[in-house]
Amino acid sequence: MSIGSIYEAAYKGDYNQVKLKLDDVLISPDENQRLLIHWAALGGHENLVDLLIDRGSPVDPTDDTNSSPLMLASSAGRVEVVKLLLDKGADVNKKTKRGQSSLHYACSKGHIQVAKLLISYEANINDTDILGATPLHRAAAQGRNNIVELLLSSPGIQVNTPDSTGSTPLHAACEEDRESVACMLVKAGAMMDLLNREKKLPIDLCSVKLKKMLTTLLE
Repeated sequence: MSIGSIYEAAYKGDYNQVKLKLDDVLISPDENQRLLIHWAALGGHENLVDLLIDRGSPVDPTDDTNSSPLMLASSAGRVEVVKLLLDKGADVNKKTKRGQSSLHYACSKGHIQVAKLLISYEANINDTDILGATPLHRAAAQGRNNIVELLLSSPGIQVNTPDSTGSTPLHAACEEDRESVACMLVKAGAMMDLLNREKKLPIDLCSVKLKKMLTTLLE
């Protein structure tokens, strides 16, 4: 088995093949600076991740984008691997070079169980990336109703945080015409009179139908 193909074996969960070559490449990075544990985590192979850690792999190594195995597993919705990594001490609030956390990824992709798990391990629900976007911005823009509901029920959630364009999660929901999300946000205290940097209110960005819905909520 070539060095290159062992990373593919880790991603596919080929336990025996990886185990055979483990001593040679346990902490050897590939061309993207990813270790075997990155690929095993992304592939969702809990037993292989456990083996790698047991044999001495670091839990929180970062690749060339500063992504950790936890971030990759969170983005892919690998709940069991996320739980294992957190139990092994992975940093729940580690961020990529673009300032994105595991919770950003889980919320953007709609992985509700992963998001719940990360929050239970004290993920920062109000963390911002380099564009000022919070997990709530991500979930709102994508129309992830269940994720938005989860975030809004979390103590300390900030619903009116502006991103680098001055847009709040409500702006994001309105711009993408996410009706249910926009209504949830308004009921949770999202302000409709906040202007973004283009001097636009949230209701300036949405459909006529959604504008009527939100206006009715305030009456």
